[in-house]
Amino acid sequence: MFEWIVENIWILWLVLFLALAAIESLTLDLFFLMLSAGALAALIATFLSAPFVLQVVVFCVVALLMIVLVRPIALKHLKKGPREQRTNMERLIGETAMTLEPVTGTSGLVKLGGDTWSAKTADGSSVQAGERVSVSRIDGATAVVHALRQTDSGSLLP
Repeated sequence: MFEWIVENIWILWLVLFLALAAIESLTLDLFFLMLSAGALAALIATFLSAPFVLQVVVFCVVALLMIVLVRPIALKHLKKGPREQRTNMERLIGETAMTLEPVTGTSGLVKLGGDTWSAKTADGSSVQAGERVSVSRIDGATAVVHALRQTDSGSLLP
């Protein structure tokens, strides 16, 4: 059995490559994709008749380089996409909401994107019901907001 594994070590790398790619499809964090690239490089090293120790080194080096060099750039480009391509919560940041009840640094409710969200102010101040606010960030299921000031011309400013 051991001899068969040694002779067909490429199967190990192929299974690892596919498993890591499958895990990446569930997490969508680009971490397991980088490890999967390392397994693919080790698979290629296997076909080039590299010894097992070198295959492991190739896997480790390629995966590390991918994580350190490629992943941050890829994540930056994914998050930099057009507003229409942002995910649910990212799309809400910067949106204007209407307070349904007073919002304080600890609690409140706002109408945001057609839904009612729990909310709190970013700076701990208080905003009265019926006022417009802007979403600074989303913490779990809570929108962190700040009040919008009204100018003399009637337009709203952050």
